[in-house]
Amino acid sequence: MSRILVIDDERSIRNTLKDILEFEKYEVELAEDGFKALELLKSNDFDVILCDIKMPGMDGIEVLQKVEEIKPDIPVVMISGHGNIDTAVESIKKGAFDFIEKPLDLNRLLITLRNAMDKSTLITETKVLRKKVGKRIDIVGNSLAIQKVKDMIDRVAGTDARVLITGSNGTGKELVARLLHEKSNRSDGPFIEVNCAAIPSELIESELFGHEKGAFTSAIKQRKGKFEQATGGTIFLDEIGDMSLSAQAKVLRVLQESVITRVGGDSQIKVDVRVIAATNKNLTREIELNSFREDLYHRLSVILIHVPDLNERLEDIPALCDYFVGLICAEYGITQKLIDNEAISELQNIRWTGNIREFRNVIERLIILCDKIITKEDILNYAVPRQ
Repeated sequence: MSRILVIDDERSIRNTLKDILEFEKYEVELAEDGFKALELLKSNDFDVILCDIKMPGMDGIEVLQKVEEIKPDIPVVMISGHGNIDTAVESIKKGAFDFIEKPLDLNRLLITLRNAMDKSTLITETKVLRKKVGKRIDIVGNSLAIQKVKDMIDRVAGTDARVLITGSNGTGKELVARLLHEKSNRSDGPFIEVNCAAIPSELIESELFGHEKGAFTSAIKQRKGKFEQATGGTIFLDEIGDMSLSAQAKVLRVLQESVITRVGGDSQIKVDVRVIAATNKNLTREIELNSFREDLYHRLSVILIHVPDLNERLEDIPALCDYFVGLICAEYGITQKLIDNEAISELQNIRWTGNIREFRNVIERLIILCDKIITKEDILNYAVPRQ
């Protein structure tokens, strides 16, 4: 329910507005002067403020300026029985959302409130989107093992060299790929991710190279593949060790000639993409088993980056705790929690089989189940679920 703060020194007007607005399903708080209003504002959230201009002690313009300092995103609608053009203009210049003269026209008031609500909602949504879009990608930790990864990223990101990222599940291979793209000259282009393990072998070629209408039963229209979609940017072939041999052969051709042919088509289509691949498999072993093409391996592995297991970088756990606690508490909208030193030491004693992915899940579990300070006892009780 939307909340409105009504500020007016006349009791009858305050009560009338309260009755009208509550009938319209708004939640209403009342303040008889600017001082009371500012007290309420410091400890409450409001979607819109209705503020009289002529009030003793602190007039409405002063209240408006204070609101701009304390909570500038709240729309303020000024109301006055002594309205004139100069007063209205001054209010708008000072930051008011609108100005309404007394006696108040009910329809005008409700329309203005709806418009103000729309602005308030838009501001909130914009903040959320900016937070998501502006969230900086980074690798947390300063251990020697992770510093080598960061240094390698900085060295090769600005080139178009193909990169093969290796490491166990959950170590952050996708994060490395995204950083390579973000720091490259292609950062304004698309970053297209393909999980080769999640796509059935009979569909992988259509997914990667697209298809022409009628190429197979369900091909009811022409479709661009991931390589075409990634033109001008980066394609990330995750879990490439699970790709079928026939698809591997076609990917090899793309790497050699920078052209693709859609499934069911004959024409060659030029593509300009940087290829980054990742795997949790030992591709040298897969080559010996004839499950992976050696020539494709050499094409992909111009640069090799190995992402270490969390167990190889336990000294990064304090920094990872700070990062994930802050991130998760913000996501849940709760007060930041703390992990004491003994609890951190206990986290460093755990054998992490799921690496960073498992670690994040454990921190989220602790934040949900534990009090403000997370202790060693909490780690023993909740970090490793008992069977």
